[in-house]
Amino acid sequence: MSKKTKLRVKKLAELFRGKSNLLIVMQDNPDPDSIASAVGLRKLANSLGNVQCSIAHGGTVGRGENRALVRYLGLNLRHCDEIGFDKFDLIAIVDTQPGTGNNSLPQGIVPDIVIDHHPLRDITRSSEFFDVRRKYGATATILLEYLVEAGIIPDTSLATALLYAIRSDTQDLGREASSADVEAIGFLFPIANKRMLGEIQRGSVEKAYFRMLAEGLENARMYGNCVVTTLGDTENPDMMGEVADLLLREDDTNWTLCIGFYQNKLLVSIRTSVQDMGADKVIRRVVAGRGTGGGHQTYGGGQVPLKKDTRSERESLEKVIRQKFLKAVGADTQHWSRLIEK
Repeated sequence: MSKKTKLRVKKLAELFRGKSNLLIVMQDNPDPDSIASAVGLRKLANSLGNVQCSIAHGGTVGRGENRALVRYLGLNLRHCDEIGFDKFDLIAIVDTQPGTGNNSLPQGIVPDIVIDHHPLRDITRSSEFFDVRRKYGATATILLEYLVEAGIIPDTSLATALLYAIRSDTQDLGREASSADVEAIGFLFPIANKRMLGEIQRGSVEKAYFRMLAEGLENARMYGNCVVTTLGDTENPDMMGEVADLLLREDDTNWTLCIGFYQNKLLVSIRTSVQDMGADKVIRRVVAGRGTGGGHQTYGGGQVPLKKDTRSERESLEKVIRQKFLKAVGADTQHWSRLIEK
């Protein structure tokens, strides 16, 4: 391990010393990387400082795989609306940062600990401890490095969660993976429960999943090498990313955009196979002046608050987002055809 990792683990141990409880905040709709990173940090806090932890988020665990992971880990996740943030000695956020719009950390609260692999935000520098590594494919890789440096070998359930997180966020090392991610998978694989990995990947889904999937395919429009679709109202925000991923598999497509509405917000997911124009930059241009967004080279997401949540506001905003996206990626904004001809 690097000297930096050694110093960071030492600083975390100092932060934990004399503290009783830690609140770990994930993304509102946590993915495997967010979930595993939270559990990894909990293990560190328990081991280095005997600190008790609560893990919280502000949305829902939507995808079947993510729910299966939560069940496997036996997590009792708390909702941010039910939490008194002032009751905790320390507050941490993982796989996200203050002000990104995809977590429910209240405004005005500066987390003591921030661990993430998305682009560093200026506000994050105000935290007492922050470790943000944009070149890493998963935040879970960072947590594994801490655990190993601290002499903590993950048990089977934690190793399984960390392995699944890294594989999921990097699409089995095919998307923005670093050498550290490769090494992490090599370390975790012998420890992990391979049968459980398969069960998590085959996580069951509700009927609503297929309805939303059908709606996304039916609404999909092709603008040259781009596919744009909308899901309308959704109870599962994760579906935006799942549909955007699926549409990117179309032969002639290298950009996808999926829009949906959830809890008085317009949500956006972008995917691309283009290497010279980052999805993170595109999403920020798309929501600029209206909401927040971020991501990585090949995928990004954002959210725009609705002021009145009327039909006309939704239609107008959806049109603006679509046009800005198509313009940002250099696509024809006028001519389109349906992905599935009726």
